Amino acid sequence: MIETFAAFMRDGGIFMYFILIVSVIGTAVILERGFVLLFKFNVDGRALWEKVSKYIREGHTDKAMALCKDSNVPLLRVLNAGISASRGSERDIQNAIDEVAVEIIPAIDKRIHYLATLANIATLLGLLGTIQGLIQAFSAVGVADPSQKAALLATGISIALYTTFFGLVVAIPMLSMYTIFQARAMRAIDEIDEFSVKLMNLLNRMKDVIQTK
Repeated sequence: MIETFAAFMRDGGIFMYFILIVSVIGTAVILERGFVLLFKFNVDGRALWEKVSKYIREGHTDKAMALCKDSNVPLLRVLNAGISASRGSERDIQNAIDEVAVEIIPAIDKRIHYLATLANIATLLGLLGTIQGLIQAFSAVGVADPSQKAALLATGISIALYTTFFGLVVAIPMLSMYTIFQARAMRAIDEIDEFSVKLMNLLNRMKDVIQTK
C-alpha cells in the first residue's frame, strides 16, 4: 500500500507534494480545533444555566461561582466574571462580562478559517498540476512517433489528473470540518451572548437579595 501511494505521488508530479504538505497542515488544524471545540469547550449551556440561575435565585452566589470557577470553558468564564461582580452596579457587571468575552471569543473560532483557505489551495494546486501535466503530455506527443501518440497522450492525461483527484480528496474533508467547526463555534458564541444577558438581568432583579448575603 505504501508502494502504491509512493508511485501515485511520483506519477502525479511535484504539485502532489505541495498538496501533501497542505493536507498535513490541515490535519493538524482539524485535530487541534476538534479537541478544543468538541471536547475542551463542550458544555451543555442550558443545563448549566439552570443550575447557576437556581443558586442565584436562592441567594447562593458563592455556590454559583464555585460551579463556574477554575474552568477554561468560555461560557463558564463569562458567567463567573458576571457573578464575581454581582455586588457592583449594573455597569460593573457589564464591564466584567465584556472584558472576559472580548478575551475568549477570538479563542473559540481561532484558526477555523484556515481550513477553508487550505481547501481552496489544495484544489487550485490540483488544477495547476493538471495543467502542467497536460502541457507536458501534449509536448511529448508532438515529438513522438505517430504510432505511439495515442498511448502517450492517454498516459499523460491520466497522470495529469492525479493532482486534481488528490487535491479534491484533501479539500473535501477540510471543507466539511470547516462547516462543522464554524457551526460549533457560532453556537458557543451565541450561548455566551444569550446567557450573559440572562445573567445580567437575573443579577439586577436579585440585587437586593445578593447584597444582604
